[in-house]
Amino acid sequence: MKKRFATVAGILALFMAQTTPKLYAQQSSSYLIDKGWRFSRSDSEGNKNKTFDDSKWQCIDLPHDWAIYGPFDYKNDRQNLAITQDGQKKAMEHAGRTGGLPFVGTGWYRTKLHLPEDLSNKYIEIRFDGAMSNAHVYLNEQFAGHWPYGYNSFYLDITPFVKPGKDNVLAVRLNNEHESSRWYPGAGIYRDVHLRITDKTHIKTWGTQIQTPFIDEDKAIVHINTTIEGLEYTEKPLNVHRSVIAPNGSVIWDDFGQNTLTKSAHKNLHADLTVHKPLLWDIGQPNLYKYTVALLDGKTVIDADTVTFGIRSIELKQNEGFFLNGRKIKFKGVCLHHDQGPLGAVANEASMRRQIRMMQEMGANAIRTSHNMPDPKFVKICDEMGMMLAVETFDSWAKAKVPNGYNKFFNEWHERDLVNMLHQYRNSASVMMYFIGNEVVEQQDVDGAKTAYMLQAICHREDPTRPVCNGMDAPREVMNSGMAATMDIPGFNYRPFLFPEGKKRLPQGFILGSETASTLSSRGVYKFPVKRRSMHKYNDHQASSYDVEHCGWSNLPEDDWMLHEDMPWAMGEFVWTGFDYIGEPTPYYSDWPSHSSLFGIVDLAGIPKDRYYLYKSHWNEKEHTLHVLPHWTWHGREGEITPIFVYTDHPEAEVWINGKSMGRQKKDFSIDWQKTENDEDKNNLTRQKRYRLMWTNTVYKPGTVKVVAYDNNGLPTDSVTVKTAGAAERIELDADRNTLKSDGKDLAFVTVRIVDKDGNLCPTDNRLLRFKVKGAGTFRAAASGNPASLDLFHEPKHHAFNGMLTVLVQSKKEAGTAELTVEGKGLKKASVKLNIHP
Repeated sequence: MKKRFATVAGILALFMAQTTPKLYAQQSSSYLIDKGWRFSRSDSEGNKNKTFDDSKWQCIDLPHDWAIYGPFDYKNDRQNLAITQDGQKKAMEHAGRTGGLPFVGTGWYRTKLHLPEDLSNKYIEIRFDGAMSNAHVYLNEQFAGHWPYGYNSFYLDITPFVKPGKDNVLAVRLNNEHESSRWYPGAGIYRDVHLRITDKTHIKTWGTQIQTPFIDEDKAIVHINTTIEGLEYTEKPLNVHRSVIAPNGSVIWDDFGQNTLTKSAHKNLHADLTVHKPLLWDIGQPNLYKYTVALLDGKTVIDADTVTFGIRSIELKQNEGFFLNGRKIKFKGVCLHHDQGPLGAVANEASMRRQIRMMQEMGANAIRTSHNMPDPKFVKICDEMGMMLAVETFDSWAKAKVPNGYNKFFNEWHERDLVNMLHQYRNSASVMMYFIGNEVVEQQDVDGAKTAYMLQAICHREDPTRPVCNGMDAPREVMNSGMAATMDIPGFNYRPFLFPEGKKRLPQGFILGSETASTLSSRGVYKFPVKRRSMHKYNDHQASSYDVEHCGWSNLPEDDWMLHEDMPWAMGEFVWTGFDYIGEPTPYYSDWPSHSSLFGIVDLAGIPKDRYYLYKSHWNEKEHTLHVLPHWTWHGREGEITPIFVYTDHPEAEVWINGKSMGRQKKDFSIDWQKTENDEDKNNLTRQKRYRLMWTNTVYKPGTVKVVAYDNNGLPTDSVTVKTAGAAERIELDADRNTLKSDGKDLAFVTVRIVDKDGNLCPTDNRLLRFKVKGAGTFRAAASGNPASLDLFHEPKHHAFNGMLTVLVQSKKEAGTAELTVEGKGLKKASVKLNIHP
């Protein structure tokens, strides 16, 4: 069996962004409506009225998440139920499952749109990239439309409700129900809002579809379809101008004057062209083309659109797996929730770029947008950075995981939600596949396979160029029901020991690890004795950064690596998760305070955990890795066994403590996955010896740990040193970027370290730090990565967690210099300057 999914991919590009909602008469314009909004948690029918006085409401800019400002309280969404997919048999209290933040309830947003006086023959549309949730939109007191799903983009025709030349009041009511989510969903209009004014005859939103049925080294055949709406309003022929621009900026196709549109014309504009010597979009090689289309009345453009795309091919081969541009690919992927740590659900481009950049530096080549549709900017960034995407749609279908989840809307809304997502992302170069669900309750049902088939058929109908997957955590059930055999790509969540059985039974001949690991750890926290544990709890609500703890249903990284490395039919994995996220503080379901996950390879502050370097040592083939843990400041542990682990891509290393060798160790590449599929080997960390170097009997003595790595010839090639820290003396600051755009939204992430006089990190220092920003920037937020901390993200003070935290500095809308100063009692303060440019 061979299945091809060849495509040219693209993403909608906006034409214009305004800093105020004042709009000027233009033939065709699209505007970002982000300034001048008012917000209130009050709920009244009169909030939509034009004459309502909202002067006492909070002034805010979009995107906005009302709940991230707290305060934390376990009562905010205390859930009492059994999480069946976690193996719970009886209902229990889940205090921090959704982060302990006040997202439940109603919020209203209002703004004024100053529209041109002449709107005759115009079409006006409002588009929301995401609004959490149950959005009801009103213009001038009139109901314009409703969209329940908070993760999806949607647009509404507001032409009938506008008042030309007057202030038009746009009001949006949102409502989040209790027990509506399994993690922190955010609250509010947390993604961008766009206003579009164009001719009644116009290009349909997301109306272009581009495909390439043939690609080779010499040429690519390109099919382009663009849908035109409102042709019935055309009084005279319209000209069409289309072109394709290559990655280098040259125009490689232009059809100006070759097409006209009339009332009787077909609504689809079709074009076939050949791109010679195409530059392929690939992992880390984001070659992007642009397709532009414009409708002209004489010499006046009445509407236009630009679609950015990349030429690449996707192929599935039975018994082999996934091929990109003819090259077999194993997914080295991570799952990411949508929240941006201390920013909450707010979609911020700088934050998302940082996330993707850190994952790429770790060696990841793909991201699964679990468990929901991503922000359009996130997809655009992946297009531009060469990161593969698996775009997910729903966490539940008609049967509930939580009482008030998407199950309430599935039957009525699933097709509309799917179609919106598919039309928006069907041209995006980075999107490799769609996920139609995750661990849905219907896995256990006889009719579950039928629902999966129906959803997959919608995907194929709207976008035949990509395969469809489903994250299934009940492998035997879905093999028996036919659900797994139905999918283009069968995705198994966890349980790698069942993968060989799936390979034998399923017709595809391959399996994707759609969700893997769920290893638990807290940055800089080390527990003794060091041994493999499942769902273990500690009084401090943390997990050990020795990376030997996991959930009851999951495992350690090596359990998956060995399978996907050794089995040619195993397609790779999406690790749960790349970053910590707000909510699901497993295993601390009811142990308050616990407000964020411990699954992340990177913590909630965006600081890598030790596990980051474990994955990097295995995934990043371009850079060497040499990382040692734990820290070596253990007052009170003198003379006690304190194991030393080394994460490196080098095959061998030697550990020295205070100048004395603890011996050399080599990775054991002979360790076999099938032979070690037993409790004894798992508990003895046998599999880990293939990828980690572990000195399990080293004794703590203050001083210096030095690690020397050796190459394949046994020669020293790299070294790293860790020293016992002295008394904390000063603060060090390190900004991820020193130059920001003066757009009022750009961010620098500044890592703060508490160090001794020699610059050694003080790894147990948790003192309170304070922040000030002056000049052309403002303090935006701070986070430490401590999942049990109740410090508020937006206050200019925060406790360090194991000597570190992160401060976010946001640019103003002015050029100049921003200066962040961080100080703490008993420490020399530190400052860093950032350049803010137009």
